[in-house]
Amino acid sequence: MIRYDLRCVAGHAFDSWFGSAAAFDTLAARGAIVCPECGTDAVEKAPMAPRVVTAPAPERPIDRLRRHLEEEADYVGRDFAAEARAIHRGEAPDRPIWGEARGSEARELAEEGVAVLPLPFRRRSGLQ
Repeated sequence: MIRYDLRCVAGHAFDSWFGSAAAFDTLAARGAIVCPECGTDAVEKAPMAPRVVTAPAPERPIDRLRRHLEEEADYVGRDFAAEARAIHRGEAPDRPIWGEARGSEARELAEEGVAVLPLPFRRRSGLQ
């Protein structure tokens, strides 16, 4: 099915659905398409923008990572370095965490053998 915006010679605008572009041409040639306002069969297609239906964009890997962290890991905020160190030493329960650390803190953690990775995003505001 295809929908066309139509206009008669008197300037009345309306629309109609057709089985195909060829179906419109056949009906128009026979005078079978008439203006609902004035009844004239002098009707033509009006300029119109195509309606393009697109599929939703696939989830990006960075969005999957963010969603996974938000659902599965504890956000510890600015306490990240201290909490990561405590987990590494067995002083806190072993669990996935994420948070914020200064560059110097991240380097110190790496030097101590604590596995850390920088994230390519910050925490969304409003998260608990």
